[in-house]
Amino acid sequence: MTFDFATAGRILFGRGRVAEAGPLAAAMGRRALVVTGASGGRAGPLLAALSAGGVAAAICKVAGEPSIATVEEGVALGRAHGCDLVIGFGGGSALDAAKAIAAMLTNPGNLLDYLEVIGRGRSLACPSLPLIAIPTTSGTGAEVTRNAVLSSPAHRVKVSLRSPFLLPALVIVDPELTIGLPPSVTAATGLDALTQVMEPFVSAAANPVTDGFCREGMARAARSLRQAFRNGADATAREDMAVVSLFGGLALANAKLGAVHGFAGVLGGMFDAPHGAICAALLPHVMTMNVAALSARDPGNPALARYDEVGRILCGTASADAAAGAAWTRDLCADLALSGLGDMGVAPGDFDQVIAKASAASSMKGNPIALTPGEMAEILTRAL
Repeated sequence: MTFDFATAGRILFGRGRVAEAGPLAAAMGRRALVVTGASGGRAGPLLAALSAGGVAAAICKVAGEPSIATVEEGVALGRAHGCDLVIGFGGGSALDAAKAIAAMLTNPGNLLDYLEVIGRGRSLACPSLPLIAIPTTSGTGAEVTRNAVLSSPAHRVKVSLRSPFLLPALVIVDPELTIGLPPSVTAATGLDALTQVMEPFVSAAANPVTDGFCREGMARAARSLRQAFRNGADATAREDMAVVSLFGGLALANAKLGAVHGFAGVLGGMFDAPHGAICAALLPHVMTMNVAALSARDPGNPALARYDEVGRILCGTASADAAAGAAWTRDLCADLALSGLGDMGVAPGDFDQVIAKASAASSMKGNPIALTPGEMAEILTRAL
C-alpha cells in the first residue's frame, strides 16, 4: 500500500470564523485581490474584516464558471493594483478562478502554457501568490484541491490547471456563509459534494486516509442534505453539508473520482448546466452500471463490497446493499427537484461525442472498472 496526502497549509472550520480573516490576511500581505461571484453581495463580512486588519482590497467578480479570459482579466487587475495576496470568496467558480489567478501572478508565460488538453501542459515553475480560500457554498471542495477547472468556450470543453502550488495557504470554512442559499443551489452543490465523498471511496486509488473522510461525509449528507434543501436556515444541516464539501475536496485531491465526473466535465463544457445538477442526473445510474460491470468482469474487486457499504451508510440500515444505495440516491434527486440530462439539452445524437471525450477524461481513469462504450451509452440513456 502506498499513497500520498496533501492539503492546504491550514484549515479553520466553524461558525463565524470569517471574522478571523483580517489579521490572518494581514500576516500574508497588505493588498488583496478578492475574487468573488458575480454579485459579491455576501462578501460584506470579509471586506469588513480585511479593513479592520489594515488590508486593502481590490474586487474581481467572476460571472458564471471561470474561463481562460476570466483568469487573464483577474491577473491584469491584480497587477494593476499591486496585489500581494489573493482571496477566493464564493462557490467553486470563484475559488477555482482565484487559484488560477494566484498562480499566474507569479509564473511566466500565459495560461495556455500550463493547461492540460488544450494547452502545453507544462508544470508551474513558481509557487503561487499567497492564497486564502473561503467557500460560500457546500459543493466542490475546491478550497482544498490542487486543480482549477476552467472553461474554454472556443473548444466547448472544461480543462484543468493542476499543481501542488494551487493548494491555498489558508482555508476558512464558515458554515454561516451558506445559510440562506436558494434551494436550487443547495441541491446542486449538495449533490456534487455527495458525489465527491462517494466516488473516491470506490475509486481505483482509495486509501485509508480518504476512506475516513468519505465515510463521515456520506453519513452527514444522508442525514442533512434534504433538511438543508427544505430549510436553508437550519444551522446544523448547513454545518453538516460544509463538512461534506470539505471532506469531498480532501478525498478527491488525494484519491480519484470516477465516471460521474468523467462525464460531468465533458457535459459541462458542451451544455450550459450546473455541474452539481449534471452529477445528480448521472450518479445513481453510474452506481448501478459500475456494480453490474464489476459483477460481470471483475467480481473480486473490493469496490463491490464498498458499494454495499455505501448502501448501508446512505440508507442507515445494516441490511442495505448497493442496489438500495442507488435507489436511495434516485429518491434523493427526485426529492431535491433535480432533473435529467434531457432537460439540460443533451440528446442521443450527442452521445458519441460525449463518450469519446469522457473516455479520455482524467476522472474516468479513477473509475473502479473501465466501462465499455455501450455501458457508457446506457448510463447516458438512463440519465436523460
